[in-house]
Amino acid sequence: MEEMNLKNYAYLGDAVWELFIRKKTVRLTENAKKLHAITTEKVKAGYQAELLHFLDEYLTEEEKEIARRGRNLPIPVGRRQIQTEYRQATAFEALIGYWYEHNKERLTEIFNILPLNW
Repeated sequence: MEEMNLKNYAYLGDAVWELFIRKKTVRLTENAKKLHAITTEKVKAGYQAELLHFLDEYLTEEEKEIARRGRNLPIPVGRRQIQTEYRQATAFEALIGYWYEHNKERLTEIFNILPLNW
């Protein structure tokens, strides 16, 4: 099995996470502005950083290594003001993308333990 680079896992993880959140939010309201507000709250870097911190005790050593490598990816120039949050969010997205590609059961398990307060 060919491995993707970590940036690509994060890119994929970003899309998977947003789709997961959108699937949840469409059941909460039909109001487009509320949908957008709820969704953007759950996909922003700060929230993803919090979720990564929450997940730390559940991660295997291999998953912690993926997260560590994700945190060390280069940061786009426009994101430097929130570098720590952005690095954590990238690590979170890299894990989501990795699980999506290699272990959907684990991804489902993780989705089920996340404390998503609606």
